[in-house]
Amino acid sequence: MLPGRSTGMKIKRVENMFGRRQFLRLCSVAAVGSEGGIGSASGPRFQIGITTNTRNGGDWNKDMLLSFREASEVGFHNVETFFNYVKPWWEKPQDLKRQMDQMNLHFVTVSNGGPMKMQFEDPAQSQQLIDEHVRLGQWIKKWFACDHLKSNTGSRRSEGTTREDLAQMSKSMNEIGKRLADSGVKFGVHAHLWTQFQTRSEVDAVMELTNPKYVYLVLDTGHITMAGMDPVELTKAYVSRIVEFHLKDTRPEDRGGHKGPTPQREGYTDIGKRIFFELGKGGGVDFPGILAVLKKNNWNGWLTVELDSTDTTPKDSASTSKRYVEEALHLKV
Repeated sequence: MLPGRSTGMKIKRVENMFGRRQFLRLCSVAAVGSEGGIGSASGPRFQIGITTNTRNGGDWNKDMLLSFREASEVGFHNVETFFNYVKPWWEKPQDLKRQMDQMNLHFVTVSNGGPMKMQFEDPAQSQQLIDEHVRLGQWIKKWFACDHLKSNTGSRRSEGTTREDLAQMSKSMNEIGKRLADSGVKFGVHAHLWTQFQTRSEVDAVMELTNPKYVYLVLDTGHITMAGMDPVELTKAYVSRIVEFHLKDTRPEDRGGHKGPTPQREGYTDIGKRIFFELGKGGGVDFPGILAVLKKNNWNGWLTVELDSTDTTPKDSASTSKRYVEEALHLKV
């Protein structure tokens, strides 16, 4: 047998097993490095994506396939959405995958969301909540090769989150993470304004009460900042627990953590009233500082561009953030 022929035949067999598109995706993921070059087993690896439910200036938050197509036209290859958007394809995931393949797109993950149960603090809902999240995690793994499930918690009650709430939340999260780990999926919880998982004390409590093998953190630079936290410091504190970042900017005066009262949810996405901005257009988040921490710790994971609303169009805002990722952070989208 000619030298190299055995290896070539093995590669061809693997390609046939997965299909050419999936095979090429696996190869590209293995090769992506911190500066868009070749990564090593011990070096950092950043995968770039975008969420596609931006409000205002278009129909991204109404038409998922339109948002996917325009994100692809901008130059993104990985997209993230919510359960309610993929629900019409729940029984026909192959059809959704075919349409995404035609746009050369893959999922970062699919977040939980209505009509799923999301009140992690409610023991009466826990079993249904756990089962629904495990099913979603297994679905995105089986059909779209996702490596993690991103989850928000339910709307924040007027009395906030108690120690008993945190204990129950952590119990359910541990169980979801444990069951998903058997399927090769990490479970990541997203700290988010106006939810039961919002403040630094709540982040610390959940990280302390959950098993690091089963529960990870999705760090949203915008929500973390506006909840009074410094995203650079939080990255340092939990770098080994972070599975994904949501990247959005804030106002310059909020750098290092918003000092005022929690912003009101009502109207926060309205034109002229935004609290979150395109990357590099706010100045309130030290993205190079975060990246330096990740590189120092050889972090591997997802950097997902996100913008809740725009003053122009979702596609224009996506282009602005993409330029910042490539020109200021020197990462390949």
